[in-house]
Amino acid sequence: MLKKRILFLLLPIVFGLVGLSCSINKMAINAVSNALTGEGSSDVFTGDTDPQLVGDALPFAIKMYESLLAENPNHQGLLLTTGSLFIMYANIYVQGPADMLPPEAWEERDKAMERAKKLYVRGTDILYSALEKKYPGFGAARVQDGSLEKILKKCKKDDTGLLYWTVAGGLSAYSANVFDFDLGARIPELSAMIKRAYELDPDFGGATLDSFFVLFYASLPEVLGGNRKLAEDHFEKALKKNNGNSAGLYVSYAQSLCVPTQDYDGDYDAFKDNLEKALAVDVDADPAMRLENIINQRKARFLLDTAYLYFSFLPAPDYYDY
Repeated sequence: MLKKRILFLLLPIVFGLVGLSCSINKMAINAVSNALTGEGSSDVFTGDTDPQLVGDALPFAIKMYESLLAENPNHQGLLLTTGSLFIMYANIYVQGPADMLPPEAWEERDKAMERAKKLYVRGTDILYSALEKKYPGFGAARVQDGSLEKILKKCKKDDTGLLYWTVAGGLSAYSANVFDFDLGARIPELSAMIKRAYELDPDFGGATLDSFFVLFYASLPEVLGGNRKLAEDHFEKALKKNNGNSAGLYVSYAQSLCVPTQDYDGDYDAFKDNLEKALAVDVDADPAMRLENIINQRKARFLLDTAYLYFSFLPAPDYYDY
């Protein structure tokens, strides 16, 4: 009887210790989550000078963040970081190299683009879940019935990054396969989201949103919101905001605005001129953009070297097999 009483008295203590252990574990996971997603946490990647080193490290980082997310599924910082890392990796290390494959490597390119699309979708789904947790009903909301507009009005300035990366992932997935009509059907929602992001914080990431809008308005057909004049306006705004220190901005302009008009040389806003400006950017001027600038300078060099693929009046090299 005495033993039973002692056991009865000890049970609350035991369960209390178990509960305390679980609480401490959650606190530890939350502390790690906060540390890995806090301000400046991404600089270790974006400020690096070695793209290959970052590319080798990112898959492990992504899986680590996914593991933490499994233990801490409601952490908004983890959701944003994990989703955006999927999108960054797909863009820089899967689609980027695929875009620079020679025409005869079309099978390899198609496989890479399909992989990129799947990674974009994985990242975007994580980001949509973050929006859904903050604003229930977000994933099912649509422009046509006005439900998305109502939710977007509730969004605050600190939601800008979440909206931006969700749109970036969604549109990138569609660009990787424009025949995926399910992805294309989301363009009206994505358009509304990125415009709301700009309303909330037009200076997010410095010139990040203006740079995005260059591609956004230049790439979409007019029936879906494309507008060359708006693309040019945002290009000028981005130039002022980043003081011309973004190689990617010049590359975007050259590809999206100069190629369609076959404007190669002889004009300030021409393809060649913008790519040369990209190559002239000092990659150390803004440490936070160092990796991005190095990668985009490589792309600028590639585009200059293969300009004959985009401008029919340029002579192809002797070794080129038509």
